[in-house]
Amino acid sequence: PSSAPPPPLRHPPARPAPPAAQPAAPHAEMAPKEAEAKAAAQEEADDESSDGGFGICYVREKVLKDLREQVKAGKEITREAVEKLTADEDIDPEETMVPVDMAGLGDDIEDIDALMEKVGAKGVAEAFIAAEERFKANKDKMPADAVPQPMTAEAWKALAEADLEDMESEDLEDEEEEEELDDEDEEDGEAAEEPAAKKAKTS
Repeated sequence: PSSAPPPPLRHPPARPAPPAAQPAAPHAEMAPKEAEAKAAAQEEADDESSDGGFGICYVREKVLKDLREQVKAGKEITREAVEKLTADEDIDPEETMVPVDMAGLGDDIEDIDALMEKVGAKGVAEAFIAAEERFKANKDKMPADAVPQPMTAEAWKALAEADLEDMESEDLEDEEEEEELDDEDEEDGEAAEEPAAKKAKTS
């Protein structure tokens, strides 16, 4: 009587195995197609550059125009001339700022000083000129309502200040969340110590 139960226990799990294996085949066939689609989407995104601000920054239109003419004429480009591109001091509030797409520079855009040391003032100027051309070439691929538009220096400053406030607010929220987590960890630690202390007393 004791040897009768094992066969029913072994056979039922063995039968569903083939059906379970069959759905895996179509999924395996779809995987390469999904990978290709994902790769194509990523490539398209890279080609289109950024339309949400990832590589977009604003520069002074007249300074960029002057740099373009100086580079074309083979003149010497100074660090001071390049720094004027994004200078926010002694600038006419009505001066025009234009968007350029610096996505091609990758992480280098985060540190212009390091980029200046790496490629020189002329190299940075050429990078900004190329960024303007990249933006013009790719803006038609962006959603119409998301294409960055030229703006006055006054509006640019206001936007920059708003972005800075948002970043500071996010940093503050992150700090508060970290403090709350630390407090919870401390409370959990104290709660764990109390039963241990009681147990020690009772023993």
